[in-house]
Amino acid sequence: MGARVDVTPAAAELIRSLRERHGPLMFHQSGGCCDGSAPMCYLDGEFRTGASDVLLEELRIDGVDEPVRFWMSAAQYEAWKHTHLTVDVVPGRGSGFSLEAPEGVRFLIRSRLLSSPPHTGSD
Repeated sequence: MGARVDVTPAAAELIRSLRERHGPLMFHQSGGCCDGSAPMCYLDGEFRTGASDVLLEELRIDGVDEPVRFWMSAAQYEAWKHTHLTVDVVPGRGSGFSLEAPEGVRFLIRSRLLSSPPHTGSD
């Protein structure tokens, strides 16, 4: 099976810049409400994950020493488990909680259906 989460070149560039300024990073895919289902970028470990979260991918970004983990709530994963996600970046102000907010850009998710759902052992 291929990657569940990828990044566009523009997102990779922003991730490198944020990593250089802030340190190791992580993403958590928001479930909506205030954040509008946006991928939220935090300092690694700043957003507490637990049994109610699924680690979708450990992204390897050129120029970043450690993987950037991409998490999603288990409940949201149930609705999205048949999709491949691509992290992209567009102009505009996102949530104040995500590290890119002061940059005048925001991360967003582009999705497509997987050709065949992944087998996780619990499906």
